[in-house]
Amino acid sequence: MRRAATSAAANIVEGCAKRGTREYARFVDIAVGSLAELSYFALLARDLGILPGERYAEFERVQGEAGRTTMALCRSLRSSSNRLPV
Repeated sequence: MRRAATSAAANIVEGCAKRGTREYARFVDIAVGSLAELSYFALLARDLGILPGERYAEFERVQGEAGRTTMALCRSLRSSSNRLPV
C-alpha cells in the first residue's frame, strides 16, 4: 500500500517535470492506476480483517477525493494536449 501511494504521488511529480503536456498526462494516467491499486489493497485488507471497517470507510473517502482530483487533472491535460499541433 505504501508503494502504491508513493508511486501515485511520485508519478504526478515526475510528469510535471517532463517536457510537454502529453507526457505529463501519461504520468498522471499512471498515477490513476496506482490509486486504483491502492484502493484494491485497502479492500483486501478490510476483507482479511487487517483494516477495520471504520478505518476503511475513512480511507475510501480520502482516496475517492484523491482519485477524483487526479482524474480531473488527467482529463484537463488530455484535453489540453488534444488542442496542441501534432
